[in-house]
Amino acid sequence: MGDVNKKLRSGEMKRWICSAFFLCSLAQPVVAKPLSSPKSNLAIVIDDLGNNMKGTEEMIKLPVKLTVAIMPFMPSTKEDAELASQYGHEVIVHLPMEPKKGKKSWLGPGAITTDLSDKEIRKRVEDAVKDIPHAVGMNHHMGSKATEDERIMKIVLEVCKENGLFYLDSKTTEKSVVGKLANELGVPFLENNFFFDDVYTTKHITNQGKKLEKKLTEYEQLVAIGHVGVSGPMMVSVLKEYIPLYKNKAYIVALSELIPEYKLIDKGPN
Repeated sequence: MGDVNKKLRSGEMKRWICSAFFLCSLAQPVVAKPLSSPKSNLAIVIDDLGNNMKGTEEMIKLPVKLTVAIMPFMPSTKEDAELASQYGHEVIVHLPMEPKKGKKSWLGPGAITTDLSDKEIRKRVEDAVKDIPHAVGMNHHMGSKATEDERIMKIVLEVCKENGLFYLDSKTTEKSVVGKLANELGVPFLENNFFFDDVYTTKHITNQGKKLEKKLTEYEQLVAIGHVGVSGPMMVSVLKEYIPLYKNKAYIVALSELIPEYKLIDKGPN
């Protein structure tokens, strides 16, 4: 009985320490910081896996640590998650959310839209988390409308907290409420700093690759997002060219490595 009490006290102490740590450390997001060391930290996030998208296998087989954002309930969701995990990549949930422009049908199954009830939003987010093996975090697919809605994002972030997930704000809108609510709820979060392929041309993606290389000499840490799909083969080609250059100036890391307190997060139910 004494051992049990010790374990209980130990567990309570760990939760108390985590809570106190969050209050102190999550007052600000993990953002790009001016460079103060010889090498910066770079997290490369690849969105839109899960639907047999162009460039997926080639991307996963790149010789570098990536964070792959996988859409739930799609034909290759589980296959992509398992393959990415086998190659040592970090997996996060790429949750489809309503944009300001575009058709809801573009979002795919299980999308979070502003006309849903609180109960249905929670169910969809919980189901999405369960659908993706090895997920340790979440970001959004599209979502410029939903991420401005405090009602919706509060529920999404509550589910993240319950499951020990961090959140990456892809910054598809400048009016995102993710940071405000994540701070209030004590959910570790990061913000995207850079898109490789906001324009789907090799010239643009190559130019973005060059710009990112320069930024690595200016900032301590950066988050950069690319995609599989239409731009997938172009992204793979540009990354093959620039990864050796990035490695000269930065440590390429998983997103979670940019969150100092990540190892203390209660990972939720087993």
